[in-house]
Amino acid sequence: MNFQKICVIGLGYIGLPTASTFAAHGINVLGVDISPHIVETINKGEIHIHEPGLLEEVKKAIQSGNFKAAAKPEEADAFIIAVPTPFQENKFGEYNGLTYKLADMRAVTSAAESIVPFLRKGNLVVLESTSPPRTTVDLVAPILARSGLEAGRDFHLAYSPERVLPGQILRELIENARVIGGVTSESSQAGRDLYATFVKGQIIQTDATTAEMVKLMENTYRDVNIAIANEFSRLADKFGVDVWEAISIANLHPRVKILSPGPGVGGHCISVDPWFLVESAPELTPLIYNARQVNDAQPNFVVKLVQRALGSLNEKKIAVLGLAYKPDVDDVRESPATEVIHILQHTGAQVKAWEPFKLDANMKGVDMASSLEDAIKDADAVILLVKHTEFTTLNPNELAQKTKARIVIDTVNGWNDEVWKNAGFTLFRLGNNKSKI
Repeated sequence: MNFQKICVIGLGYIGLPTASTFAAHGINVLGVDISPHIVETINKGEIHIHEPGLLEEVKKAIQSGNFKAAAKPEEADAFIIAVPTPFQENKFGEYNGLTYKLADMRAVTSAAESIVPFLRKGNLVVLESTSPPRTTVDLVAPILARSGLEAGRDFHLAYSPERVLPGQILRELIENARVIGGVTSESSQAGRDLYATFVKGQIIQTDATTAEMVKLMENTYRDVNIAIANEFSRLADKFGVDVWEAISIANLHPRVKILSPGPGVGGHCISVDPWFLVESAPELTPLIYNARQVNDAQPNFVVKLVQRALGSLNEKKIAVLGLAYKPDVDDVRESPATEVIHILQHTGAQVKAWEPFKLDANMKGVDMASSLEDAIKDADAVILLVKHTEFTTLNPNELAQKTKARIVIDTVNGWNDEVWKNAGFTLFRLGNNKSKI
C-alpha cells in the first residue's frame, strides 16, 4: 500500500514519537489529542513529555510541514490508535474470592468512534494501545463497522504493540522488531507496508489476537521475574543475607538471570499488562495474579525498612528522591514511589519528594520539593527510590553539609556503603539486613 497521509490518535509517550518518526520519513501526519494544551504545545514545536531527542524531532517535523496536531481526525490513508489503557477506578473483577483490576477501555472506544466518520474503503486502522486479548476483533472492529464498512473486507485492521524502552524510544521505534497482527493476512501485509516506512528491525506478521498476547506475555514475563527478585529481597532480609551479593553470585550460573529487586513495579506496561490477562482468564492465571500481589506489596516492605531505620515514623521528616517508575525518565504512571509516600504519610511521617525529571508534577497528596536542597534540608532521613543518575552520583560529603539527616535508605542498590559511611551516614539497604547474622 501507498501511504500519503496518516492520522495518529493519542500524542503521549508512544503516539508523539511515532507521529514524528513517520513525519521525519516524508509522510504527512496529523496528530490528534483531546487535550487543547497538548495540541497547542506541539503546534508550537514544543513537547509536553521528556524523551531524549524528541523535542528536536518534533521541531523538525512541524517546520517541515509534514506534521501538525489537531483535536479531531481527518480523512487519511491510515489511522493509528495510541491512547492510554489505564485501570478502572474503584471497580474490580472477582473470581473465587480474589479481586483483580480491570482495564479502562474508554479511550480506545472513543478513538475508534472518532475514526468512523472518516473511514473509507482501502484504509488501514492500527491499534497500538496495550489491550486485553481480542480487543481488536471484539471491541474495535464492531465500532468501526458503524461506518458501513467491514474490517478485513472493505478496510484493513491490525494490532501492532509498541515495544520500546522509555529513554530510547526514538531509536528503538526504528531498530526493534515489530509485530503486526491483522484480522486477515491482507491486513497484516498492509500494516507491514506502513511500518516498513521506517522500521529497520524484523517485521513479523501474525493475527491480531496473537499480537495482543505477545505484548502482554513480554511484560508479564518481566513482572513474574521481578516478583521472585522481590521475594528474594524479603527472604534475604529475614535470613541476614545481602540479596545484592547473593543475586550477583547466583547470576554467575550460565542459565540464571535474576533481576533486581526494588520498591515495587511501575510504569504503564509491566505493572498494568499482567492484569489484562488475569481479567481475561482469572481461572487460568494464579501465578500471574500472585506475582502482581507480590510486586504491589513491595512498597509496604520498604516502609518496614524505614521503620527499622528510624523507629517511630510519627512526625519524622523524610526526603524521598525520585518519583518516576524507572531511572532517568519523567514517567510517573503507576510508580511505586507514590505508594511508598502515601504509606509513610499514613504512619504520620512528613514526606517531601524531589523528582528532577518532573518539575511540573502535581501529584495528588504528595508534597513536591522545588529542588534537592529543598527536599533534604530539614529531613531526618533520605530515601533513594529511583536510580536516577543524578542521585547515584551524589557526593555524600556535599550532601552532609546540606541536611541534618544522617540516615539514608537505599531501595535500588544505588549507593556505596563505605562511601556514605565515611561521610558520616548510616546506610540501610533493601534486602541487606546483616544484623540478623
